[in-house]
Amino acid sequence: MHISDFRKRPLLGILRNIEKELIEPIIDTSVSAGLRAIEITMNTPDAPAIIKKARNRSGGKIAIGAGTVLDMDMLKIALDSGATFVVSPCLIENVCVYCKNNSIPNFPGGLTPSEIYQAHKSGAAMVKVFPAALFGPRYFKDLKGPFNSIELLACGGVNKDNIKGYFDAGASAIAFGDSIFKKTLLRAGDFKQIESDIKGLIAAKEA
Repeated sequence: MHISDFRKRPLLGILRNIEKELIEPIIDTSVSAGLRAIEITMNTPDAPAIIKKARNRSGGKIAIGAGTVLDMDMLKIALDSGATFVVSPCLIENVCVYCKNNSIPNFPGGLTPSEIYQAHKSGAAMVKVFPAALFGPRYFKDLKGPFNSIELLACGGVNKDNIKGYFDAGASAIAFGDSIFKKTLLRAGDFKQIESDIKGLIAAKEA
């Protein structure tokens, strides 16, 4: 992933505990909907194989990354599997520094001002503010006062009804997971609805 490409459509889909046989239709659906980045969490069963399969299927049309990366061993497995960016729930400093030194976009999590600043200083491409829904868009507006140069990614509770509020408040990107990739829709094979929901989120952001 090139961070400049992500900034053009800064929406990140999160897949956790996804079944391996569903990854190809999910990638096809996401490409069709206009999504450009998907994270597959490393605590998903068989995550390395799913990352490989997703990257092969995407044909470069979607950046495939690894989420819930908690240490250097996990990072190596993710990168060897083809992940092109890395997401963590908090700052894992050696992971963040490695990614910075090797031009791999890294999105560590932070919530408090101190956590956000430390993640930024360690080389985060953007700091994932999680869980964003606890404080809402107003928190991002307050953070951008002292941290106007730090890019923030809102994760947790972002939907088509509030997405514009997060961007208006200063978020540089948002992430979403089960709110779009609903287990009921996946089990039913209703990829048309998933495509429609992704398009709705993109449209709400760009309205």
